[in-house]
Amino acid sequence: MNKRAIGTEYEARAAAFLEKRGYRILCHNYRCRMGEIDLIGRHEGYLVFIEVKYRASERDGSALEAVDVRKQQRIIRVARWFLMERHIPESQPVRFDVVAFDRDEIRVVQDAFWI
Repeated sequence: MNKRAIGTEYEARAAAFLEKRGYRILCHNYRCRMGEIDLIGRHEGYLVFIEVKYRASERDGSALEAVDVRKQQRIIRVARWFLMERHIPESQPVRFDVVAFDRDEIRVVQDAFWI
C-alpha cells in the first residue's frame, strides 16, 4: 500500500474515532494553495483543525513528534485561509488537535498548538 492510501485509511480511522467522542467532522482533506488540513470538525463549540499522523515504528520518532513547528505553522496558515474563505467570524473559537497513531495505539491531543 502506498503512503497516500495509508494516510487516507488512518484519516478515516481518526474521523470515526473522533465522531464516537462527540466530534462532528465537516471536511476531509481540505486543500488550498497554502497546503492541506486532514480533518476539520466541530467539538464542544470549537471549530477544530485536526492533523492525523501515523507511524508504523519509532525509527523516525513518534507520530506526535512529526507535527513539528514547521508543520504547525503550515496548518495555521491553511486554517486562516479556511476561516477567511468561509467568512467565519473572528469570534468563533478554534482549536488545533492532533490524532497520533503509533502502531496500534491512538492518542488525541486537544489544543496541541496555538495561533
